[in-house]
Amino acid sequence: WLLTVKTMASQRRLLPLLLAAAICAPAFVGTRGTAPTTPSRIARRAENFIPLDAIEPAVTSYVNIWTPLFKSAQESGLAPEFLIHWGHAGAMATVLLAMGGYGTFLGWSTRLGNGSAVYPLSLGQTAAALHPQLMGLALFLFFLGGQGGLVLLATQGQPILQSAHSSTAVIGLGLMAVQAALGVTMGDSSEKRTIHAVLGTSVMLVLLLHLFYGLNLGFSI
Repeated sequence: WLLTVKTMASQRRLLPLLLAAAICAPAFVGTRGTAPTTPSRIARRAENFIPLDAIEPAVTSYVNIWTPLFKSAQESGLAPEFLIHWGHAGAMATVLLAMGGYGTFLGWSTRLGNGSAVYPLSLGQTAAALHPQLMGLALFLFFLGGQGGLVLLATQGQPILQSAHSSTAVIGLGLMAVQAALGVTMGDSSEKRTIHAVLGTSVMLVLLLHLFYGLNLGFSI
């Protein structure tokens, strides 16, 4: 009888422990059997903010003409992966910062009355003479480079005209075309020259934003 009493008392002391184990056991099993969850990776690519769906079929058809050539060069090793991925960015950043930056300096130098100045990097030409040549060449290279960027993007299997980089490209090229037309037709009009100077600076800011979105796109794919 004494043994039975001791056994019952021991069971009563163990009962709370058994209940706690029963409650905690599913939690431990769930922790061990389920892989820890991690936050989903946030896409860093900024989406386009100008609808370009109307022109995308025509642009895609044009891009598809050149894409097989670049894919063949990539598969054969003639075009390294790094060049396919960052070649456009390197070339266009050089045009923007070197030609666009210096061209902007020459433009403001002319605006401030130093158009006849010849600077060390101007190859013997005055600021007023070199400014339109340099910016016109930059527009031409941007136009060609934009096409190359679309082809290289398609070569990597990425959609085209779907990023903020493409939206700012359309804005930038459009503003540069207006700026070029204004530069040719403004003559001696002080109002038009003021607009040309302010618009040119604004275009450079847009193109710097375009560069930012381009790096954003490059690092996201």
